[in-house]
Amino acid sequence: MFLYLYQYADQLPILNLFRYLTFRAGGAVMTALLVAFIFGPSVIRWLKSKQTNGQPIRDCGPQSHIVEKQGTPTMGGFLILLALTLSTLLWADLTNPYVWAVMMVTLGFGVIGFADDYQKVTQSNHKGVSGKLKLVLEIAVAALAAWWVNSVTPEPLSGGLAIPFVKDLLVPLGWLAIPFAVFVMVGASNSVNLTDGLDGLAIVPVIIAAGTFGFIAYLVGNSVFSNYLQLHAVPGAGELVVICGALVGAGLGFLWFNAPPAMIFMGDTGSLALGGTLGAISVVIKHELVLAIVGGLFVLETVSVIVQVASFKLTGKRVFRMAPLHHHFEEKGWAESTVVIRFWIIAVILALVGLATLKLR
Repeated sequence: MFLYLYQYADQLPILNLFRYLTFRAGGAVMTALLVAFIFGPSVIRWLKSKQTNGQPIRDCGPQSHIVEKQGTPTMGGFLILLALTLSTLLWADLTNPYVWAVMMVTLGFGVIGFADDYQKVTQSNHKGVSGKLKLVLEIAVAALAAWWVNSVTPEPLSGGLAIPFVKDLLVPLGWLAIPFAVFVMVGASNSVNLTDGLDGLAIVPVIIAAGTFGFIAYLVGNSVFSNYLQLHAVPGAGELVVICGALVGAGLGFLWFNAPPAMIFMGDTGSLALGGTLGAISVVIKHELVLAIVGGLFVLETVSVIVQVASFKLTGKRVFRMAPLHHHFEEKGWAESTVVIRFWIIAVILALVGLATLKLR
């Protein structure tokens, strides 16, 4: 919306700033942050009034959580999505199809997560919507978004897979391109969901990944930088910098209320939406494999669950004291804050490794 103000730059030269992507990305960060700060207290009060007992706590989880986290409201992802959506609508180029494709995944997955959280809260049960139904709905939303992105992306990018550390290589996926994109989006969504188990644990790695992918999106959307770094240029993808900026701002605003001890949890409303957003952005900018590096913490958490379940079913023994991985370290005696901060450090390191792929080719 604000983009079009530059048309009046001949009358007021300062309005020419709205043409620049970096300025609008910065504006998106600050707008989302302010929206979260302004509406956060009201949203928390409203959710508390509707959730008598707060988010149901799993009996099979760490026993300390039953005491310390009981009564904390969930669905805080609504605040993130509110800030992210409003900021994007104000600062992004709304004629860009990539913006709408990514936002469709964000809001679509957010609605699925909201339905799951709503059922958990109203029934005072941590099961929520059945896993199969959630998966089917996520696949449907992701498939539609993948088809949309594929249809507006020029050949050979639309059906190709870029390989990190290798220049000029684009592996043709053919008809597998859309199923692969669906796998990336759904996988990223559920990986963030599994990571969201401690105060502030998931949101900071999401912010780090969003900042990293915002930088990459800016590079691949700029022909000069993409040619210099030998990246696959994706015309129009630079506009996703605004969404990444809005996500960073919304995430920081939410962290203000989610910092230990958390006043609110993001719930599936936030975790499914944020993971899906990162997955969709990686698909657009052709850095799906880099997402596995930058979001390596989410991958580790997911793998820990898979290994735990497989080991128990095959051998009757558990590899970890508890899964996902963050609970394993809690059970070993690490304080919650220690687990969270060390996992943040890992997320920063992995983001730097992901950025290294831009030059090491």
